[in-house]
Amino acid sequence: MRKLFLILAASCFAACSSFAQDRPFKTTDVETVPAGVVRAEVGFDFLQDVGFPLSGLRGDETSVGVLNLRMGISKIAEIELEGAVQNFLDVKSQGASFVPNLKLTGVNSTHDTGDFALSTKVRFRAPSGKKPGLALRFGFIMPNSNQARGIGTNTTNVFAMIALEEQIQKLKLMGDLGLEILQAPNALFTQNDVLMYGAGFSYPVHKRVNVVGEVSGLYSDRNINTALIGTQSTGQARFGLQIFAGGFTWDIAGIRGLNKYDPRSGFTFGVTKEFHLFDYNKMQ
Repeated sequence: MRKLFLILAASCFAACSSFAQDRPFKTTDVETVPAGVVRAEVGFDFLQDVGFPLSGLRGDETSVGVLNLRMGISKIAEIELEGAVQNFLDVKSQGASFVPNLKLTGVNSTHDTGDFALSTKVRFRAPSGKKPGLALRFGFIMPNSNQARGIGTNTTNVFAMIALEEQIQKLKLMGDLGLEILQAPNALFTQNDVLMYGAGFSYPVHKRVNVVGEVSGLYSDRNINTALIGTQSTGQARFGLQIFAGGFTWDIAGIRGLNKYDPRSGFTFGVTKEFHLFDYNKMQ
């Protein structure tokens, strides 16, 4: 099992030479938040040269209020809500649009609420000396965006994935693999089933600083025709730092897109704080 995990993680990184998860990761980890605790993450993303094939827009996107709220509901399970409060797009170019009545909010700009995801994660096994940690995460993405503004697709998608985690001395390795069913925004009764993948690492270079990196995304093996526009492969590589100071976890990472419509470059910055809501042991 351990060899299988290492091969999976290595293959994902070699191909480049989803949602956690502790910022700035999008790869799902095995850890669950302690019961009765809420882990609140707030961030800011800036992405250069992002494409939106459904609306034909392309430009620089700024996401403000990138939220991730994880609450432990038992010793092995948590629920999670994540999404962006507002996405702003500085439009650099506009091609053919498949969105009827496309209405930008500015002359060369538009903004919209991001699509939020609600999920549950169950940890079956924590990482140990001989066996990797194992967890299952599943959920759905809600259609909070307005496709007429050109950024979101306003579709409902569901997903499920298996997460693995291995600790090799100080090095932490994570990997996930799953399936996401994407509703096609440009055709009725049509969907695209895509592969979810992620591989990441964390290594402490100081007692208060971790170096982190990952590759994650969605892979579609289908020809993206007019009916499937908006369900294409997407992916990002991230590399940065986690810094523990003042009772908070701070993070910053550079971003590089992997596919045609992904950002050419970008960065993310955020902060994480835990809050104790209730004593789980007293409720049993």
